[in-house]
Amino acid sequence: MKKPSSKIREEIAKLQDQLKHAETREAERIGRIALKTGLGDFEIDETELQAAFEDVAKRFRGGRGSDKSGSTGKGREGASTSPALETAPVSTGTAQGSGSEA
Repeated sequence: MKKPSSKIREEIAKLQDQLKHAETREAERIGRIALKTGLGDFEIDETELQAAFEDVAKRFRGGRGSDKSGSTGKGREGASTSPALETAPVSTGTAQGSGSEA
């Protein structure tokens, strides 16, 4: 039996809400880690910071992409990355307003 379009729209809306919450949790986690390392103390342009995060992502994704053995990918910093990295920009406004910024 086929679903009516209204049910599909409801499911899409629920999934979009789940995605929003998941992205918020991820952004808060990364933000907490960045603050713990002192990254919040630097005056750095957002584009420079995003580029630095992309470099870190390449380092970790490159190690996992071609190693199927389950290792952490350490020592594989020069490995190639997938094109998906370019399509996943860093969301900058997700975790704002948490009140933990000094």
